[in-house]
Amino acid sequence: MKPADFCTAAEAALAPLGSAERRIPMQAYMKGRFAFLGVQTPQRRAATMPLIRALGAPEAAWLLDAAAALWQRPEREYQYVAVDLLARHHRQLRLAHAPALLALARDKAWWDSVDGLAGVVGDVLRAARRDNPAAQDLMDAALLHEDFWLRRIAMLHQLGWRGDTDVARLFDYARHLAPEPEFFIRKAIGWALRDYARHDAAAVRDFVAQMGAALSPLSRREAMKHIG
Repeated sequence: MKPADFCTAAEAALAPLGSAERRIPMQAYMKGRFAFLGVQTPQRRAATMPLIRALGAPEAAWLLDAAAALWQRPEREYQYVAVDLLARHHRQLRLAHAPALLALARDKAWWDSVDGLAGVVGDVLRAARRDNPAAQDLMDAALLHEDFWLRRIAMLHQLGWRGDTDVARLFDYARHLAPEPEFFIRKAIGWALRDYARHDAAAVRDFVAQMGAALSPLSRREAMKHIG
């Protein structure tokens, strides 16, 4: 199956499920930034995951081409399908493909697509790091990028890593980004710290205490949400 054929199949599966009644609140939730078919997540995945699973083990180039084609569809659900596709088959991707994922994240960027791709980037880097300890250097560059969405990905890419987390990097990134006023950066700092606190609450508690007022109230509140 060609990438274009997969996109056509995804459209055929989703378009009949669209709902004008659901479309309006979905577009409003995204502040009118994107058009929607009006297909909610459970419906979308029920309709498209069989197509994604049926692909077997597609080559990385195929995955990236299909994701890019889906990204060009005007309705937001197709970007969600692209993220589901990449997440499902992330083991086919390598460190060399991470820049293409970051480029995709910058297109039609908003928290929903950026956070989904942050998870894919994280999966790719976590696997790459086993053979290449310098794999995460890519995130060091993203941390300094002018686009705050890439800085958010740098902050979030270790979500779920638990014992594999590069703790020094996690705290260094939080420290570096802490002065930023951008809501999505401050939220990301707190989210990343809260996630790691599930593995080592004491380390996060100590870091938050050391940062003091240098950490925004939002970041602090999110970080300490489950550890008091």
